[in-house]
Amino acid sequence: MIELFPQGFEEVERPQGVELAAYTDAAGEERLWHVFGGARADDVEGGWEDRWRAFHRPVRVGRLWVGPPWERPDPDLLAVVVDPGRAFGTGSHPTTQLCLRALQELPPQALLDVGCGSGVLAIAAALLGHGPVVAVDIEEPSVEATRENAAANGVRVDARLVDPDEPLPAASLAVANISLDSVEALPPRLSSSLLVTSGYLAAERPTLPGFEHVERRTLGGWASDVYRAS
Repeated sequence: MIELFPQGFEEVERPQGVELAAYTDAAGEERLWHVFGGARADDVEGGWEDRWRAFHRPVRVGRLWVGPPWERPDPDLLAVVVDPGRAFGTGSHPTTQLCLRALQELPPQALLDVGCGSGVLAIAAALLGHGPVVAVDIEEPSVEATRENAAANGVRVDARLVDPDEPLPAASLAVANISLDSVEALPPRLSSSLLVTSGYLAAERPTLPGFEHVERRTLGGWASDVYRAS
């Protein structure tokens, strides 16, 4: 679904299972039929463009509050105010929360956010004292969203567009909340002594040549891992 509708889709719990719903046109419906072998199409009511806002709720992770601009931040916490726009990432997913916890436990240092999405992790890292912070993504909307959200939060993040296979900027700490396949493709491209990874299920474990496993945490069936260059 992410590949078919990178701009976003809804995930709704139903008695019979999880329903995935995309707002699309006839061409999008045809893609659904081709990939999944079936789909149900319904006309949508007016105002559907803003329905996603109801699912973008603030979360508290340690010293951090992460939420959208239409919610009031907790004054006792560091606020990461994020409007995802066309980029992926609101801060509420378990993998993002796991990475946010790791950022709070590691000492401040030069940081690289691989697959920055809307910039949640990069912005949180800057607020926590990590720096310089570089954020990279292969999607231009993600880079634009990260730049805009970093400016709105008053932090400095160097957001860059990269090719999928090019060497990544050097940093002592890299964080990658991306798919398992993308995580496993990172070692030849990285120049980092520490690596925090997530974006995959607890039943999955990355294989990363040149890195030794340090720690694993899980939340809601998802996992994050910390690795050290060997």
